[in-house]
Amino acid sequence: SVNIVALGNERDGFSEDAQQPSLIWSYLRRSALISQINSSLSACHIGSQVFTEYQACIFGNVRLVVHDCPVWDIFDNDWYTSYRLIGGADIIVIKYSVNDKTSFQELKDSYVPMVKKALNHYSVPVIISAIGTRKNGVPCSCPLCTSDRRSCVTTSEGVQLAKELGATYLELHTLNDFYIQKYFGGVLEYFMIQSLNQKSSEKMKKRKKMQKRYRVQPPQLEQPEKMPVLKGEASHYNTDLHNLLCCCQCADVAFYPEDLSMAVEAHKIILCSVSHLFMLLFGVKSLSDTHDTSIVQLAQSLFAVETGDPFPSSPRGAPPCVLPVRVVVKDSVFCSCLPDILHFIYSGAFQWERLEEDIKKKLKDPDKTEHVLEKVKCILKTPGKLNTVKDCKSHQIKQLNNTSLRLFFNTPVLADVIFKIQGAMVPAHRAVLVARCEVMAAMFNGNYLEGNSILVPVYGVSKDTFLSFLEYLYTDSCRPVSILHAMSLLICAEMYQVMRLQHICELYIITQLQSMPSRELASTSLSIVSLLKKAKFHNSDCLSTWLLHFIATNYLIFSQKPEFQELSVEERNFVEMHRWPSNLYLKQLADYRNYIHSQKCHCTVM
Repeated sequence: SVNIVALGNERDGFSEDAQQPSLIWSYLRRSALISQINSSLSACHIGSQVFTEYQACIFGNVRLVVHDCPVWDIFDNDWYTSYRLIGGADIIVIKYSVNDKTSFQELKDSYVPMVKKALNHYSVPVIISAIGTRKNGVPCSCPLCTSDRRSCVTTSEGVQLAKELGATYLELHTLNDFYIQKYFGGVLEYFMIQSLNQKSSEKMKKRKKMQKRYRVQPPQLEQPEKMPVLKGEASHYNTDLHNLLCCCQCADVAFYPEDLSMAVEAHKIILCSVSHLFMLLFGVKSLSDTHDTSIVQLAQSLFAVETGDPFPSSPRGAPPCVLPVRVVVKDSVFCSCLPDILHFIYSGAFQWERLEEDIKKKLKDPDKTEHVLEKVKCILKTPGKLNTVKDCKSHQIKQLNNTSLRLFFNTPVLADVIFKIQGAMVPAHRAVLVARCEVMAAMFNGNYLEGNSILVPVYGVSKDTFLSFLEYLYTDSCRPVSILHAMSLLICAEMYQVMRLQHICELYIITQLQSMPSRELASTSLSIVSLLKKAKFHNSDCLSTWLLHFIATNYLIFSQKPEFQELSVEERNFVEMHRWPSNLYLKQLADYRNYIHSQKCHCTVM
């Protein structure tokens, strides 16, 4: 069989032709060598399509399996699946659109290093496919967007990327028969033949070894026991923020109609993270920083912030008893729909169709509905760029929403709490902490000293680890730099009862240990037994069980290390019971070696 993994999106992210077939599907559909094509969708977590799996036959009876992954999120959310795909690939195809410079830059800066790291342990051919005809449009002159969306990826940039990966570079100006079958298909089929020849050669070598017979057959080494499988937990980032709106904890802004008859509470940090208009409204940005006059005009015509000091005096060292900033909504129709709009924003700002339906049912007037929706689009758009609230794909908006709070991570802007850790001051925002962490919600809203203080000391964790923990709360993603860093982050996550982060750290540790060659595992100073004891102490049952199996599977390596003596009696018994290779096999091997030496034969096993 031949396994191909295709990574990246060949379509321009802002192209109107969303129905254009993918490169892989076009090749499979047109190639005369392909038959019996089947496809299926697979997902890494709920609601997010990660890859399409195609199965077919090539060269008559050779099984062909293709995993087409148009979304790079798999490297952010699931190391285990991404490394497993690359590890099982015979050929890797990386695709990008020459008219999407932003996606290419993200590919080059963020994901190519991950692919290179994975390829350090595997030797497979890589094909870089630059797809599309470059558009020579007039670039935007706005200093905020720097015309990145209109610039094209040059040939030299693609060639340089191919050199970094040791890949074959192809330019496909259009997905027609020539480029698909003869150009791309010819290169791909060459690598397929090379892969099949290599597998055939290895199979023949194994067959020749098996054909040698002895009077006494050598013992058969059994396969090690299957390692426990750890399953990741689905993200509940948007649900956490939506629950924050519903419970109204830590609200610091209240919207009123002009008659002040009712109030709708919200949070500045959430609103400012998705809208430059709210940044302007709440003083995060000044008029001189805002170059889009339409945003300034809309803010002045739609909202009025109540003047005066809304903050009553409070004792020094304690948080001010903040009364929510009062904002008057001048548009009565828009104000009546404000609860639905806030639910849309807090839920991730990607359920546009649902917002349309809710506003239509409430207003029952097409003109008023269109009026409100246009204002929502203007509020959420990026200055100087086209409005993409309705037109962007859902996964792009989800990714944008998950990273928008990063702008306020570890910055004093709008911060209302400061953590003191190892002598350093780390600003944060109570609304985000309360929404994302139940322990911090209890700490800030209960009868605890931290609930009445701006300065909160943190003990038992390093500054770098705590910053990584806060980064996860703000962005719903984390990238540990080492196994020890991941273990420290796991301990911090257990301390604050953030279970999904704990699972992410567990998967990272497992992935890193599995990728270690035996020689590196034997020489490393990293103590696996120490990791095991920490995992047990901090209630990481899945990781501790996996580590015990890992020690048992690599028994010959760990039994020679001093740390092996630190295992408890119960742990030692488990390892001895599940050890690989087993005592029975070693005894059979010793008997076989004695037989070979007694017959003065050459042993092909040892």
